[in-house]
Amino acid sequence: MQQLNFPQYSFRIGQQSGHATIFDPQRKRFVALTPEEWVRQHLIRYLIDEKNVPPTLLASERGLKINGMHKRFDLLAFSTDGKPLLIVECKSPDVTLSEETFHQAVRYNLALKAHYLLISNGLDHHIARVDYLTSQLQFLQTIPDFREMNLNAISK
Repeated sequence: MQQLNFPQYSFRIGQQSGHATIFDPQRKRFVALTPEEWVRQHLIRYLIDEKNVPPTLLASERGLKINGMHKRFDLLAFSTDGKPLLIVECKSPDVTLSEETFHQAVRYNLALKAHYLLISNGLDHHIARVDYLTSQLQFLQTIPDFREMNLNAISK
């Protein structure tokens, strides 16, 4: 798989029916190793290992309903009070991140009401804080640590 813009991590890689798989610790099972999944697994490790997100507050590939339609978010981190904190939209490294990619995360956030939105293709990462008072996104230079995100969310 392609080298991504993350620290080096080791993963449990396997084979099933002739296809590569990777163990997802959040779903507790092996899943197909696609380019998007490669990005998702790196982000899981990055958020846990580098940004101190407790693994118990991180959900992977779960469904939600938006305007009666079934959708699936890639990753969602919860605050310590159990509310959505950070929604993450993962794309394959060959997908250029665009305004439409951010709009996808924003649409998911209509139902979730998270305080931060992150999009990544493993090479580029863009994060914004949602200001619910002004209905604006404030783009950040770096991904904040969990403690900082959590404090900002709880104080709002």
